[in-house]
Amino acid sequence: EGIAMPADYREVGFKDTCEKYKVEHLVMVTDKEQFDTLEYYSFVRNKIEKNPDVDGVFTSSDIIGAYVLQACRDLSISVPQNMKIVGFDDVNIAQFTTPGLTTIHQPVLLRDCVDLVAPALAKPGSIAVDCTLGLAGHSTAFLKASPNARLIGIDRDTEALALATKRMEMEGLADRFTPVHAAFDDFSQVLSDQGVDKVNAVFMDLGLSSLQIDETERGFSYSHDAPLDMRMDVTQPLTAEQVLAEYSFADLVRIFRTYGEERFSKQIAREIVRRRETEPLTTSGQLNRLVDEVVPQAHRPAGNPAKRVFQALRIEVNGELDKLAGTLPQIANHLAVGGRLVVESYHSLEDKTVKAFMNQGLKVDAPADMPVVPPDMMPFFKELTRGAIKADAEEIANNPRSASVRLRAVELTRPIPARWRKRFDQGADYASMTRQGRRD
Repeated sequence: EGIAMPADYREVGFKDTCEKYKVEHLVMVTDKEQFDTLEYYSFVRNKIEKNPDVDGVFTSSDIIGAYVLQACRDLSISVPQNMKIVGFDDVNIAQFTTPGLTTIHQPVLLRDCVDLVAPALAKPGSIAVDCTLGLAGHSTAFLKASPNARLIGIDRDTEALALATKRMEMEGLADRFTPVHAAFDDFSQVLSDQGVDKVNAVFMDLGLSSLQIDETERGFSYSHDAPLDMRMDVTQPLTAEQVLAEYSFADLVRIFRTYGEERFSKQIAREIVRRRETEPLTTSGQLNRLVDEVVPQAHRPAGNPAKRVFQALRIEVNGELDKLAGTLPQIANHLAVGGRLVVESYHSLEDKTVKAFMNQGLKVDAPADMPVVPPDMMPFFKELTRGAIKADAEEIANNPRSASVRLRAVELTRPIPARWRKRFDQGADYASMTRQGRRD
């Protein structure tokens, strides 16, 4: 696990700290200002490679801690069992005290995703788009598997974008990588700004990135007490705290029921409205306790009873489902023939939206009793995953984030008919997309 050196480590001493955490062979990395990114990575990697008994690294930076862990994985060192990161950071010591640091570079279903994306990127000049770049775990693997391709990485989180760009530099892939700060529903505009019309592969890993899961300050998790922020893009104005403070009872019920599928939406919303009159709800701990008091013990789902409420707030704050429903048609209209759309979803509402969209191109667009189906009414998508791929027991054990993943992929087999292109240009939202899915 990541371990934080106490702030008064100079008084406590290295010896006592190492003894406490059973670190016997320590690599010392002093000041991050002494190295640039590549030098730092190379230094740590070489030290570990030449010293197989190393079981600890002291570093002064949380970012370097992540690089250390990546170096360990590159050398097949079992990080959770054998490696300890002992360090301090004046800005964000929490990175060292959460298990997330040990999983910060573990992309979900990586092999499956590469196998689905790479065949579309074989030709010289191929272009891939990662709509949810995060820390570039999937994107680096795509570029390594596709030496003829370049990749545009989109992320609305400026911190993730900066770290992903550094990682691409570390991996020697920066010359084939273009980072873009944007939300993925700006997909068409991003391509236009890059002078690109058609692309060969588009990847989406929906939900929270590893960085957002591991970063407690934004209040995404009900496991840590933090300000109720929940913004993926910290430059946007709306926060979860504002939603709880300003939304009407009816609107709170709507988002908890629609986005969280919460059985006790009315009771939770009523208590929020009552309590905010005397006590503002400002932290995840307050909301967690409120839900715990409202939801009856006998009717609780597995896990934390606040899980669905937190999910609903996050979706509302970031407009996730409407953005997803509005982005998928844009992607389709920019796919080249033979191009692939690969999407990982983590809860049923995301997966329902993705499935409903893909189904539009997987079925014959003609009445069931039509004796001869014209070519223009034949499907334009081909399913690549036969439903959704799920993580197996080994994947879940190694990466708990993968437990709820659903991976779907389609390939564009012919030009999209003009009537469908027009419909896709008009866009969609979550409600209209899922209604269309029910009709289909």
